[in-house]
Amino acid sequence: MRELELWGMNFSCMVDPLMEYQIPPKDCTLPLLAKVLGYSIVAASAIVKLPQIIIIMKNKSIEGLSKTSFEMEVVGFTIALAYCLYKQIPFSAYGELVFLLLQGIFLLLLIYNYSTDLGPVTWVKTALYCALAPSLLAGNVSESVIETLYGFQHAIFFLARIPQIYDNFKNKSTGQLSFLTTLMQFAGTIVRLFTSIQENAPSSMILGSLLGLFTNGTVFTQLLVYRGQSVKEKAL
Repeated sequence: MRELELWGMNFSCMVDPLMEYQIPPKDCTLPLLAKVLGYSIVAASAIVKLPQIIIIMKNKSIEGLSKTSFEMEVVGFTIALAYCLYKQIPFSAYGELVFLLLQGIFLLLLIYNYSTDLGPVTWVKTALYCALAPSLLAGNVSESVIETLYGFQHAIFFLARIPQIYDNFKNKSTGQLSFLTTLMQFAGTIVRLFTSIQENAPSSMILGSLLGLFTNGTVFTQLLVYRGQSVKEKAL
């Protein structure tokens, strides 16, 4: 058998069948496909929120965007990344969280910058996050704590989408929400569900992917339905 390994992925089981013009076995192709897709998500995640960032900076507006949704999303990404680091899960199964967290923090800073209703509560929440997040990511917590937080993380991600979904429905508009970013997030949850199953990820991670598929799918559907309509137009 010919040995062919690249980035920790062994393609050997595919070489001989292909050389003999045969279809490689399913138990070879599916795990490899999961690995390739997993790394593809990691690569795509580096720019997934860039369209949203560009829209906000270009228009200098956060119209139609839910501040609460973006805040909860950052907390969810932090907990999810801390859990994966603590459990030493393969990077291909969670690597996108690193980029999503960094972009999420930058997006939240932009939203704060263009927001007109910041109050003391916002600064208290920011201070708490800055104080607790480093310890959590460094793994300076017990296993029971990280498991409990990760259990709540699914609820956090689910609830993070609710304010944005509600605002979209109420305004019959998605405001400054990026179509491209939302599309990539929706597609990413579909692929991540597949890779989580193939990588034998914990059932809690699979559940999180299912919830993400539902909420991201809902927001994407709203974008298709309300696209081209602004909050101001609906208010007239």
